[in-house]
Amino acid sequence: MSYKFYQVDAFTDKVFSGNPACVVPLKEWFSDEILLKIAKENAVAETAFVIDKGDYFHLRWFTPDLEIDLCGHATLATSFVLKSILKHPSNEIHFKTLSGELVVKTHNDFYYLDFPARPASPSELPKEIKLGLNIQPEEIYKARDYLLVYNNQEEVENIKINEEKFNQINLGYGGVICTSKGNSSDFVSRFFTPQATILEDPVTGSAHCTLIPFWSSRLLKKELIALQISERGGKLYCKENSNRVIIGGQAKLFSFGEFNI
Repeated sequence: MSYKFYQVDAFTDKVFSGNPACVVPLKEWFSDEILLKIAKENAVAETAFVIDKGDYFHLRWFTPDLEIDLCGHATLATSFVLKSILKHPSNEIHFKTLSGELVVKTHNDFYYLDFPARPASPSELPKEIKLGLNIQPEEIYKARDYLLVYNNQEEVENIKINEEKFNQINLGYGGVICTSKGNSSDFVSRFFTPQATILEDPVTGSAHCTLIPFWSSRLLKKELIALQISERGGKLYCKENSNRVIIGGQAKLFSFGEFNI
């Protein structure tokens, strides 16, 4: 049988930037083994599989390595496909996921993800991560991900990872966020995942579940502009909302087609 797929660049207004995700609408679930094989074949940071259940959509996310519990850019990409291509009639899209019920609201070309906040607490840095970094952070926190705070944007830009040492630790769903105040934005970040096929994620919506409450508290601002300063780069419009965060961005379709199983 043939199945449609869409490759979308998320958190950007132009192709070849932001974070690419593949979106695969299904009628029923394949086995987890087949879903993972499709994600490996797609070879992007995340593949989103979505099934229309009528009042909501069942959404799952797979990296080339495993199913994950929350993914921002693939949720944005899925919302873009549902609204802009498949013409979902409502400006509010409801998903059921491993992280509970999620809502995405659309306005013009923007998509606003309503995600759970994940505030970080002070922590110690595992030696594997410390030895894998060429520049050490000033502060260390942890939620799902480690949050490493640096003095300025230039330090974050200049971080290099020693993969041999870095990959000696497995953080499961989690990764390592490196962040600082931004030169032309409220804050910047980069995101790295030990033992992952793709070491540096270009734009990481889920990391902002931790970044937004952290920088909102530090900068005393409810609304913030964030840049993820990977090679591809991405822009996120952020809002702190008590125990939730709003993560906004745009998306562009790069390609679409069919695959056969």
